[in-house]
Amino acid sequence: MAMIIVHHLNNSRSQRILWLLEELGVPYEIKRYERDAATMLAPAALRAIHPLGKSPVITDGNQTIAESGAIVEYLVERHGGGRLAPPAGTPERLRYIYWLHYAEGSAMPPLLMKLVFQRIAQGAAPALLRPLIRRIAQRTQASFVDPQLKLHLDYLEGELGKSEWFAGNSFTAADIQMSFPLEAAAARGGLDASRPKLMAFLERIHARPAYKRALERGGAYALLR
Repeated sequence: MAMIIVHHLNNSRSQRILWLLEELGVPYEIKRYERDAATMLAPAALRAIHPLGKSPVITDGNQTIAESGAIVEYLVERHGGGRLAPPAGTPERLRYIYWLHYAEGSAMPPLLMKLVFQRIAQGAAPALLRPLIRRIAQRTQASFVDPQLKLHLDYLEGELGKSEWFAGNSFTAADIQMSFPLEAAAARGGLDASRPKLMAFLERIHARPAYKRALERGGAYALLR
């Protein structure tokens, strides 16, 4: 059987895929890629694996799978043996599917906008335009991006008041999928001790042996600020 290869970009969503594989106990190899130090973009070499040149992407034999949610579903279905996903037809399964898609579809866009507008405010610009550009970026953050982040974080804090994990009382791959937006929110989106259930979630996942093994294999992990 061919070995799964994780095309792993530093400080990226692909860290979640390493963690999932460690949780499942599935052998895998890592092919490493480094962000450009100036632009923080993925290298062009990733386009040889997938036309968009993004991470995460895995190869499993003759299959190439991209997009975090698709990779998670593929690995759990093919290698999970019933683990890390609630049984079909249960309320927990519906919540599991919801959080798998919410993580990228709803949680990540305002976090990415936060990063973009912070960089616009701090970036190089002609001296005469710099104050205007900075003011527009800061106003956009204050009037739209930050309220959206607060809305989502308040919602997530309430949801984790219903059960220990996102899909219910058992840890699932949905929690792995949700880890990245919450770690990003702690890095740059205003997540702090004022939301104790979310912070406790991060403490629980960071304590998992498989999470630690994934960090050891994947290397230093620091989300962009």
